[in-house]
Amino acid sequence: MSWRGYAARIEYSDEDRCLIGHIVGIRDVIGFHADNVTDLRRAFEEAVDDYLAFCAEQGIKPQRPASGKISLRIPPEIHAAVNVAAELAGKSVNQWISDTLVKATH
Repeated sequence: MSWRGYAARIEYSDEDRCLIGHIVGIRDVIGFHADNVTDLRRAFEEAVDDYLAFCAEQGIKPQRPASGKISLRIPPEIHAAVNVAAELAGKSVNQWISDTLVKATH
């Protein structure tokens, strides 16, 4: 489940007999719950919107799940292989890695 760049982890609580969600990828704790998926989506979107509104009211920058930048250390031989694969694909290393990650995560 995602909304405005935020994603949620969903669990079922047998004790409470409801679906419980938490925004992932940020340090702030934002939770929501509902009895069905339709209401859960609505509660999730409302939780994100409320969080963004609260941050705006307080004049603070909301946390974001990711900046779009990754610093990565890999063995030199893997780095060389990535360089070759990108060149063979006619792409920059950045674009090749981005495309490869998209394929791996979808």
